[in-house]
Amino acid sequence: KATSPRREQPETASRPFDATRNGFVLGEGTAVFVLEELESARRRGAHIYAEIAGYATRSNAFHMTGLRPDGKEMAEAIRTALGEARLNPGDIDYINAHGSGTKQNDRHETAAFKDSLGELVYRTPVSSIKSMVGHSLGAIGAIEIAACALAIEHNVVPPTANLHHPDPECDLDYVPLTAREHRTDAVLTVG
Repeated sequence: KATSPRREQPETASRPFDATRNGFVLGEGTAVFVLEELESARRRGAHIYAEIAGYATRSNAFHMTGLRPDGKEMAEAIRTALGEARLNPGDIDYINAHGSGTKQNDRHETAAFKDSLGELVYRTPVSSIKSMVGHSLGAIGAIEIAACALAIEHNVVPPTANLHHPDPECDLDYVPLTAREHRTDAVLTVG
């Protein structure tokens, strides 16, 4: 089973990167965007929350539901997206992790971030909003892009809620418990 059995206190059940995590929590929601060419938005004086500067995707043919422990395909997608955006690893101010709250996923992502961003990743805040909103499956990518746009807009990194006991194999700065003011111009989201 991939879902957390913690039903008595659902607000604390989702615990990405925490040693006591035991699965993800289903959520609901959606987000809608108006995407347009940057110059068009500027001409009409639109409020611009963010720009999607790069994108990449990879398929995981490793296993039907399993992930490679080394995170290689995610690391490759990150490098490709950074290249498309003409950004270097040091340009990333915040990483919005998929952060589903399963040991397999959290460790896979941590390995991918280290592989793709190198030592700089230790100075980059990472968090999972799924700790607060759950995993809405098909809608979560859009919801996480909205959260990233707001992080840029307000220069605040959202926290990873319920992160009281960090998994020693997940040794990055996962912004435990409390949002953090942080200049946020370039965000990497892998949700």
